Amino acid sequence: MTISALPFGSWPTSITSASVVAAAVRLGEVRVDGDDVYWAEGRPAEGGRTQLVRRSPDGTVTDLLPEGRNARTAVHEYGGAAWWVRDGVVYFVDWADQRLYRLERGGTPVALTPEPAGPRADRYADGAFAPDGATVVAIREHHPPHGRGAVDVRNEIVRLSATEPSEPEVLVTGPDFVVAPRPSPDGALLAVVTWDHPSMPWDDTVLRVRDLAAGTETIVAGGVGESVQEPRWQEDGSLLFLSDRNGWWNLYRWTAASGVTPVIELEAEIGVPAWQLGSARYAVLGDGAIVFARRRDGYDGLAVRRPDGTVTELDLPFSAIGAVERAGERAVVVVAGTPTTETGIYRIELDGTRAAIETLREPRDLGLDATDVSVPEPISFPSTDRDGAPRTAHALFYPPANSGYRGPDGELPPLLVLIHGGPTSQAVPVLSPGIQYWTSRGFAVVDVDYGGSTGYGRAYRELLRDGWGIVDVADCTAAARWLAARGRVDPARLAIRGGSAGGYTTLAALARADTPFAAGADHYGVADLEALAAETHKFESRYLDGLVGPYPAARERYRERSPIHHVDRFRRPLIVLQGSEDSVVPPNQSQMIVDALRERGIPVAYLLFEGEQHGFRRAENIRRALDAELSFYGQVFGFALPPAEGIEPVTVENLPVGSARP
Repeated sequence: MTISALPFGSWPTSITSASVVAAAVRLGEVRVDGDDVYWAEGRPAEGGRTQLVRRSPDGTVTDLLPEGRNARTAVHEYGGAAWWVRDGVVYFVDWADQRLYRLERGGTPVALTPEPAGPRADRYADGAFAPDGATVVAIREHHPPHGRGAVDVRNEIVRLSATEPSEPEVLVTGPDFVVAPRPSPDGALLAVVTWDHPSMPWDDTVLRVRDLAAGTETIVAGGVGESVQEPRWQEDGSLLFLSDRNGWWNLYRWTAASGVTPVIELEAEIGVPAWQLGSARYAVLGDGAIVFARRRDGYDGLAVRRPDGTVTELDLPFSAIGAVERAGERAVVVVAGTPTTETGIYRIELDGTRAAIETLREPRDLGLDATDVSVPEPISFPSTDRDGAPRTAHALFYPPANSGYRGPDGELPPLLVLIHGGPTSQAVPVLSPGIQYWTSRGFAVVDVDYGGSTGYGRAYRELLRDGWGIVDVADCTAAARWLAARGRVDPARLAIRGGSAGGYTTLAALARADTPFAAGADHYGVADLEALAAETHKFESRYLDGLVGPYPAARERYRERSPIHHVDRFRRPLIVLQGSEDSVVPPNQSQMIVDALRERGIPVAYLLFEGEQHGFRRAENIRRALDAELSFYGQVFGFALPPAEGIEPVTVENLPVGSARP
């Protein structure tokens, strides 16, 4: 096979923006009901709606929601746990009105909750059945039609009929947030996780057990310095839950008689940050064995804890696991992916220490040869904390990969420093066409797990406390310089890109006089921290208290770390991409930075996508965003785009003619 030399960034590839979205789906939660397996698929080709799918034992796969229905909740804005199922009957929250619907086999959706006082004023999520199946408990998030924004939003646990429309009965109210309502096997008790501002669910939460008849409560675990999640009742009346009381999200058991005892304690994370509701990282099998996902050194794995307490790692190819659900006496169903395959759905049957895999939902076949896939390499490198003290940071490095092309002799690839959102989140080591889009063209990519990221324990997660805009910038800068110093990337062509919180870090890095980055891409990022504190939704309305400081007491710190107040330091070209209906980072955040750069004559490109929320879901917008960003780098770094793709160039204002690197 002939290998041609072409400039990095210009390599022809089969991973085009069209292939990124063609037949693409986002696989969400999975449920097991008898012998049937159900899952959620986010479909960009259908306007980004979430369809529910059932797989029968004979392999028949059926779409369940009629045209126009979208199983997605707006609780906490990020949603999750928008549907559940029992005895073949599906319950789902429709995105359009946020009401809860019941869908029998072969039937049409029937609303169980009342028409709200205003559009989408009552939002439901995270439901669970009473033992007899006659009632459902769920979160209800109430938005007063004429309220004052986040301060008037009320989150409660309600109970309602599972079979017919009814007026929900409030069971738990008072805390700022209430999640994971779980009735006990006898129906007498209700477990629920709560927290109050300014905490986030990965900071300080409380697990409570309420006696539904007496109205009394027992605090099981949690409080200041402890994050509790995923309570699950067992048939013997004990309650399992995840807690980071030992510095890692591990598994514990509570009984009224014995209190809390450890079940699984290891230096790895079983839990994940609760940006979305309904996480499922462990399942208890018929013999009492517990199958659980755990994250260590940036990678997920699956392990089993036997009833005798021994823990065994399962020899499986998965590097990212999104959900674990029991499927019979000795099996689980997982949503999982590998570094060389996208996410799929699998049934794993356990036989002693062996695990047999059955594929229930194939990952998409991108038609790639193994040599065309860039496999992430975990790296660790020196950086500094908020006070300048030395420490270690982590990332996943993707080198360029394309079996048909190489770079010219003596040339190194440009680097894209990718910053995940959150910022309390993590890089995911699963095949991403969105990353391979770049690596197959000759870019190197480093996906940075900067201080504050999850998967490395609570101490690492708390490195970002009071340090947003400092620690994350230091780690992204350190990753780029570390790779350049080792001759793996071109130090003159370092670019930084990120969405949401990652967009903020992009802007903050470019607003430094000593930045090593030659260009940046801001996807719906934060430019003004004060505006974000004043305008964002309830779930994140006090998030910045921990990341920056209490507002308005720390107002000067907010201003100092807001890129909008440092546009005089911007020297590098920037492309900005924004959704017009984003309620998490409102469009005016992007507009402010674009206007400021235009005024100063800094090269800038701006695309506003009508109808998009926080993150792009429509196929045509995902395509345009990718291709526009590639066109931007081509103009800034001086390489030609593959002509066969017919990419529409993006307009880069103020870019001097002949300024691009030859």
